[in-house]
Amino acid sequence: MILQSLAGLPAFLVYFCTGLIAIVAYLFVYTRITPHNEFQLIRNNDPAAAIALGLSLLGFVAPLVSAIAHSANVLDCLIWATIALIVQIVVFFLVKVPVPNLSAQIAAGELAPAIWLGLSSLAAGLLNAACMIY
Repeated sequence: MILQSLAGLPAFLVYFCTGLIAIVAYLFVYTRITPHNEFQLIRNNDPAAAIALGLSLLGFVAPLVSAIAHSANVLDCLIWATIALIVQIVVFFLVKVPVPNLSAQIAAGELAPAIWLGLSSLAAGLLNAACMIY
């Protein structure tokens, strides 16, 4: 019975590791695209940076979860993860339209722009995840 339960362990490990790699890749790319240095700001106890990056990460992970659940294979999952990453980058630039100095405000610790960016990223990620259900 235990062996039967563990039969899916190899697939779990492959998709879990794929998800972790996708998350690391997302954080690497996203933090290079944004003008402010999220990790340095977070190390300096800037809650605005933590909120913006954390919600953006959730906005990426939501479609990643959908891709893992609905993909035909790991390559398919990685393709959809890449699409999710692109969506989040597009959202970052769209959110800057009404708030042109968004990065400077986040770097200054201002919460309203960080919440605007973070929740916009999350909303786009949830919409992205729902659209991946085919």
